[in-house]
Order: sequence, then structure tokens, then C-alpha cells
Amino acid sequence: MLAVAVASLLAVVALVTVTAIVARAGGRVVVVDIAWGLGFVLVALVAAVVGTNPVRWWLFVLVAVWGGRLAWHVGRRVLATTDEDPRYAEMLDGKPFSYAVTRVFVTQGVALWFVSLPVQVAAGTDTASWSGLTWIGALVWATGLVFESVGDHQLAAYRQQPRDSKPPVMETGLWRYTRHPNYFGDACVWWGIWLAGAGASGWVLATVLSPVVMAYFLLFATGAKLLERTMMQRPGYPEYAARTSMFFPLPPKRVS
Repeated sequence: MLAVAVASLLAVVALVTVTAIVARAGGRVVVVDIAWGLGFVLVALVAAVVGTNPVRWWLFVLVAVWGGRLAWHVGRRVLATTDEDPRYAEMLDGKPFSYAVTRVFVTQGVALWFVSLPVQVAAGTDTASWSGLTWIGALVWATGLVFESVGDHQLAAYRQQPRDSKPPVMETGLWRYTRHPNYFGDACVWWGIWLAGAGASGWVLATVLSPVVMAYFLLFATGAKLLERTMMQRPGYPEYAARTSMFFPLPPKRVS
């Protein structure tokens, strides 16, 4: 298990270093968003190669499908413009790049390694085997993947509508029930991976903080809360927020 953890940590350090160099050269911190999904795929691959049981490759597939789709989706958006993401622009306004290294790149690297612990532990446990939790985790993972991918697709379709004819705020489909279906889906994916990995390894309580940390990042650190600061300035968004759940899908409220 220690060998998997160390190898995964070295892989994360290498990825964070390369990403920071690319961001510095391009003058945009937002490239770190592409590395986020790819980083989990890298860790899952390293864990599968160094690990010792068949379950590790099943977990790699789960992570690779999610992380590959996310990196492709984010990469198309990031590479379509030369502008910095408003979230990072606000966070780093007037600050040196060294601040971004510690505030963004190192923080993301630590979070990436910690959140992926259920995958690492399961891969490094010699006695890991299939269990009921493994399959329940796969179902939770699939639910999250549907929310994330469908939500992203619906938002992309909304953005492609002519500016003068589309509504000011996206509030149809999954976005009618939650203001952030993609972030909610992300959280479900990692709760599912935790269940699958912990169910296989038996390390249930020992790794439960990993999906908790992921949920914290999605809600408060670099996800929904940070994005909402910008979105609340858009016409119609405060009214949309008043009737729509921020995270968990719920029926819209009636606002008088």
C-alpha cells in the first residue's frame, strides 16, 4: 500500500510542476482545470500498475471515464479563448505568480492526492475483492456521471444560442432543479468511487474524508461558491437563485 501511495504522490508532484510551468509560460492559471481531471486518471493508472489485485483496474476504468471526459470538456472551453477564467482572475488580481503556485497549484495537487486515496488504498490492498459496496459505488458513480455530462451538454447548448434570443439564465433541464448539476455530479462520482474502493479494500472509515474534501472543494473552495460571486452580477441570476437549489437537485421554490 505504501508503494502505491508514494508512487501516486510522485506522479502528482510531476503533474503539478509541469502544469505550473505551462501556466506560467501561457500567462493563464486556468490550465490547471484541465490537469485536474487528468491528474486523477494519472494517479489511478499509477495505482493500477503498482497495485496487486484485479479490483484496481475496475477503479481505473471508473476514474478514467470520468477524468477523461472532464478534461476533454474543460479543455475545449479553455483552449477556445485566451482569457483568464474570472474565478482565478478575481482570486489572483494584482498578486505575483508565486501566489498562484501555493494558492492554486500546490493546493490542488494535495487535494488531488488526498481525494484519490480510496483508489490508492484499494489498489494497494492485497486482500481487496468485489463486494456489494463496490457495485453500489458504481451505481452512485454512474448517477454522478449522468448529472455532470448531461448538465455540461445542456449548458453548452444554451451558450450556442443567439445572444439576443436566449434567456438571460440557463434554467431548463437539470438546471431547473440545481444551479450546479455538474458540481453535484462530480461529488456523486467521488462518493461512488469511495464506496467502490472502500468496499473492496475494507478501509471504509479510514478513507471517508477523501470524498468529504472533494465535496468541500466543489461547494466552497474553487467550485460553486466562487462561481456564484460572478454569476450573481448577471441579470436574472439572483431571481433564479432564489427559486433553485444551489447544489442538491430539488423542485423549484415558488417565489412570490
